[in-house]
Order: sequence, then C-alpha cells, then structure tokens
Amino acid sequence: MAKEKEDVKFEDKLNELEKMVSELERGDVSLDDAIEKYTTAMKLAKECSDKLKNAEENVNKILTENNKEEDFNVE
Repeated sequence: MAKEKEDVKFEDKLNELEKMVSELERGDVSLDDAIEKYTTAMKLAKECSDKLKNAEENVNKILTENNKEEDFNVE
C-alpha cells in the first residue's frame, strides 16, 4: 500500500527537496521537467516549513502544575 503524503517523514521530504534542487541547479532537465520539479519542490518546501513551525509551537508550550498547557516564556 502506498504511503499517503501526510505520512511521509519530514526527513524524507527534505531529502527529496534537496535532490530536486540539485537537479535544477545542474540545469540538465528539460523546461517542462524543470517547471514540474520547481512546482513540486515549492510544495515540499512549504510542507517542511509548516511542519517546523508546528514543531516549534509545540516545543514552546509547557504544562503547568495543574496540567494546563501554556506558552513557555523566559522571564
């Protein structure tokens, strides 16, 4: 059974993105392939960015003594 896009690990998406960027930088792909790879790379970049932002928000939360989740602030 094929993996759903959402089930793909962050690291796998990042590796795929790096591979596409490398292929585009070499410049040995046709224009149509370059457009397709660029579009896919931009989608992957957004997915990775969103995942990092979500992880950062989760890491910046703490549980208080009464088990209430609050934003972590350094005072």
